Amino acid sequence: MKILVCISNVPDTTTKITFTNDNTQFNTAGVQFIVNPYDEIALSKAIELCEGGKGTVTVINVGESQTDPTIRKALAIGADDAVRINATPRDAYFVAYQIAEYAKTVDFDMILCGRESIDYNGSQVAAMIGEFLDIPSISIIKKLEYDGSTATIDREIEGGKEVISVTGKFIASCAEGTAEPKIPN
Repeated sequence: MKILVCISNVPDTTTKITFTNDNTQFNTAGVQFIVNPYDEIALSKAIELCEGGKGTVTVINVGESQTDPTIRKALAIGADDAVRINATPRDAYFVAYQIAEYAKTVDFDMILCGRESIDYNGSQVAAMIGEFLDIPSISIIKKLEYDGSTATIDREIEGGKEVISVTGKFIASCAEGTAEPKIPN
């Protein structure tokens, strides 16, 4: 099993932020960046699925060299390898396109993302990647089981729970409860 996990570099929510240029530009000076917490949930689920040599987990980040500490943390949490697409993540469309273009060049069974990033809260990247790759996209999942060919996915919907079965490649955005975040080694 080969799982790709999208990770983004976001400001730590405990960091005091400031703006420059007449309060129109985010000032990154002194700001600590972290792995997006929802992406950590996706990473933890991928690691859980691959435990015991059942597969490999590759994290993918669209960013410049300042995102390397975030990538190293993902590796410390348990990812097998990492890819940084060296580009400025201008918007969700650009990020999704870059990741989809990379995914077209490698073999994978599934792509996992966090349900949203805590900086923009857009919830757009996973669905766009699915569209670019022409694969099923399942949003805001709560449970994922995989038997090697078929994924059984639970997600909450208004008034209950939906159970989806997917055969073949897919992308899913993980919400709280999909997995417990792992502690870096």
